[in-house]
Amino acid sequence: MTTEPTLGPNAARLERTYDAPSELLWELCTTAAGLEEWWTTDGFGTRVITLELKPGGQLRYTMTATAPEQVAFLRNAGMPLSSELRKTFTEVVHPSRLAFLTLIDFVPGHEPYEHLTTVGIEPAGDRTRLTMTVDPLHDETWTQQHRAHRTAEIDNLDAAIRRRTM
Repeated sequence: MTTEPTLGPNAARLERTYDAPSELLWELCTTAAGLEEWWTTDGFGTRVITLELKPGGQLRYTMTATAPEQVAFLRNAGMPLSSELRKTFTEVVHPSRLAFLTLIDFVPGHEPYEHLTTVGIEPAGDRTRLTMTVDPLHDETWTQQHRAHRTAEIDNLDAAIRRRTM
């Protein structure tokens, strides 16, 4: 089931193939415990507040700086150590596809807007390919930072898979 939004022509595709079954990737992408293992960049922790896995359902979570360098940076910038982020699922197709809109409401001097991300999970023999496709943000600097953030997350997903399969 889907509710309309489509990726733009300049969307970036981030792909990884993992040594794990597709059901494990689905679990890591769709449960609070799974997301809390990998859904962040280095130096931050994630805590899921709400997870309604259905089209129109919400994902709300906080990201909190945990590493000394991130804590110092945020304090020096006068920013909070924790931020709440919100996503609305637009598509949930077990066990192969997710799509969600992220509310971008944290950019100083910029009106809030929604940003589309899709996640495909595809068995590839005894491995699984994950494809995350992300639309660009409002300018090139924010787009590059966002893509780096997503790349770090899917690298963290690999570490979460290794912890679960070893």
